[in-house]
Amino acid sequence: MEKSAIRSATEQLSQLSQLSQLLLIKPEPEDQRINHDGEDAATAAINIVIPVQPFISLCNSLIHVLDKIGPTMAVLRQEIRQNIERLEMAEEWGDLVEILKKEGREGRARTESSCSRAFVWLIRSLDFTLALLEKVASNEVGMNMERAVEESYNQTLKPWHGWISSAAYKIALKLVPDTPTFINIIMEDHHNYHTLLHDIHILMPLLSAFLEQAHSILRLYNLNRIKSK
Repeated sequence: MEKSAIRSATEQLSQLSQLSQLLLIKPEPEDQRINHDGEDAATAAINIVIPVQPFISLCNSLIHVLDKIGPTMAVLRQEIRQNIERLEMAEEWGDLVEILKKEGREGRARTESSCSRAFVWLIRSLDFTLALLEKVASNEVGMNMERAVEESYNQTLKPWHGWISSAAYKIALKLVPDTPTFINIIMEDHHNYHTLLHDIHILMPLLSAFLEQAHSILRLYNLNRIKSK
């Protein structure tokens, strides 16, 4: 039987935790960012690895979760797919952090076509997914799906979107399915609603821990303030 998107994401996160050497990094003060050569004395000894392929697989599982929300997520889904394709082109590097270092040295980390920028937006998309799943799991906002999606978007993506992107998402919110429809769709091969909640509760701490460390990496390489149009 094909695994659900939530179970697949859990497996990918478990694989990432086994293959990665993600060390918890304390946020650096603004004046202690790593330089473009990646040689800052305070951070040079930190060995951080994010294998590209497991990360791409995790993001592909994310797409399948967002698909369950329907046409509302078409804009975000397209962005995620484009960013995944950008990372796939650099997959031979094997390690995302090495890609961030390389693009930083070359002065192109912030360009529209960079893998660094793709990584930033994929992490933020994972932020959105986690926020939405937390609302589903806790029955927050009475599980009104339109409100849950809107609040998750406002909490995670909106601060980094310009007016063009924000306008597109505002229109998309009109297409959010009602709560019973969404629950029926997302259950997939879960036996029942309680099984679904059980699987979400397994996924959430794994995803939260990964995102905490991923955001530390973005701060370390001064990528955490990138915005879109």
